[in-house]
Amino acid sequence: MLYRKLGRTGLKVSALCLGTMTFGWSADPETSFAIMDAALDGAINFFDTADVYSRWVEGNKGGEAETIIGEWFKTRDRHAVILATKVRGKMWQGPSGEGLSRGHIIRAVEDSLRRLQTDYIDLYQTHFPDEETPLDETLMALDSLVRSGKVRYLGASNYPAWLLMKSLWVSDVRGLMRFDCLQPNYSLLHRAEYECELEPMCLDQFIGVIPYSPLAAGFLTGKYTRENRQPETSRQESSLIKRLINNEAAYTALDEVLRIASERQIPPAHVALAWLLARPSITSPIIGARTVAQLNEIIGAADVTLTPGELDALTEVSGDFSES
Repeated sequence: MLYRKLGRTGLKVSALCLGTMTFGWSADPETSFAIMDAALDGAINFFDTADVYSRWVEGNKGGEAETIIGEWFKTRDRHAVILATKVRGKMWQGPSGEGLSRGHIIRAVEDSLRRLQTDYIDLYQTHFPDEETPLDETLMALDSLVRSGKVRYLGASNYPAWLLMKSLWVSDVRGLMRFDCLQPNYSLLHRAEYECELEPMCLDQFIGVIPYSPLAAGFLTGKYTRENRQPETSRQESSLIKRLINNEAAYTALDEVLRIASERQIPPAHVALAWLLARPSITSPIIGARTVAQLNEIIGAADVTLTPGELDALTEVSGDFSES
């Protein structure tokens, strides 16, 4: 497993990050424990979660994934894991139950620490912007968490380039801790949103990048074909899959992934992830798994180096096929 610095920070994270959205949803606690054990065995030291995982499941209220991770920590070495979580989504009733106000952030971080059964969070991320809260209020609240030791580094997810750059400027002017990491939606099938403005900005400002949905909700694993377009309707990303399975250009890109995978005798997911990892701006794509077998099939991607010809071929056929 390769390890990379997260932006300009001193953190060294594995080139693959374990996403935990499945925990408490399609992976029960026992399976989730086994997935985390397998991740550590595979030298993945970077886990990503969020306080809202998995609120969308009937009967859940949010915090399920964090609770499972916290129970796992009780018998594991907390310091072996670089833990990232997120704040912004609705977690309780009332006007302050969601958002990036100081009131919501201060309560939310305490709740996350309690569920995770830890006294610090390595990377605390704003899940997506909050247009109703002044930016300096959010950044001052986050800065106070770092200075108190409850949080070590800050990150943002789903931020457009202009807002991320403005955030850096506010932090600089006010002498606040800044965002050192970005979590965007990025894959072979969803490129422009990140590449047009965010990528050059992250390179210029030394911001680590940990893209989510790097396998386009499983499409790039080859599980869907022109002959079998039946989506897994239980997946939260089913709307994305429904768009991709009816897009011929997406299958053309998948054909190239499958061709390279066949020639190299590796899983298609390795090819799609290796293309991402070859970009200088990318630190650690976030991979999810519902079973240990799924995780073990993906882990080896960090050891794959594509040739310039393979990278060019993938770049040529890829694009933005998830918008319509």
